[in-house]
Amino acid sequence: MEFSHHFEPLGDTLSICVSPQHKFGTDSFLLSHFAQVRRKDLACDLCTGCGIVALLWFRDRQQGPRQAYCVEIQPQAIAQLECTVERNALADRVVPVLGDLTQLTLPLAGQFDLVTCNPPYKAADTGILSESGSDQLARHETACTIYDVCAAAARLLKFGGRFCVCQRPERLADVLEAMRRSRLEPKRLRMVQQRGDSAPWLFLAEGKLGAKPFLQVEPPLIIEGPEGFSRELLTIYGKM
Repeated sequence: MEFSHHFEPLGDTLSICVSPQHKFGTDSFLLSHFAQVRRKDLACDLCTGCGIVALLWFRDRQQGPRQAYCVEIQPQAIAQLECTVERNALADRVVPVLGDLTQLTLPLAGQFDLVTCNPPYKAADTGILSESGSDQLARHETACTIYDVCAAAARLLKFGGRFCVCQRPERLADVLEAMRRSRLEPKRLRMVQQRGDSAPWLFLAEGKLGAKPFLQVEPPLIIEGPEGFSRELLTIYGKM
């Protein structure tokens, strides 16, 4: 690899290749946990970046999905993920895919149990564009919109399959509309708050392909407790 990178541990037996261009934050941990992946699942993570959402499923090799596809449009991010897969001997479980999700064709389309996505948060033509190309693609809807993401997820999922996404609260209406437009009926919603008395800074949502309307709003996920990180966040981080 010809770019600056290093490996960060995700547990006792797993590490991930990160770089200044492709790294991860708390939202990826929250989405990975919210998705509630099962051992029998065929899963796919869209806009995967360095692959963090899917990689977290394999901290316990006995509990990860049977296979996870990781789709990303940026070659360097896929190169990093390939290094991660090789380093952790996950070639039979994790499949890096370099491609544009708006034109995505996978051999198992229509058979996936779970699709996740940590998408660009800023809507097209809003906000100040990030300077670097990798940040623009990761943060702004320049290469895909939330409608593109939901449409891609719907093409991949089998009937009753689940789509899980995280996004900023100001985009809630956009996400729910995009889900329904692609027949991904919203079934679960959870807000994420820094503290119990603060406004949400993120939400997590799940839709099911072809399901009937019924939305369960779960208790908020609180990041900070009286003595630092909350017990739930520490559990998600694998610290408890």
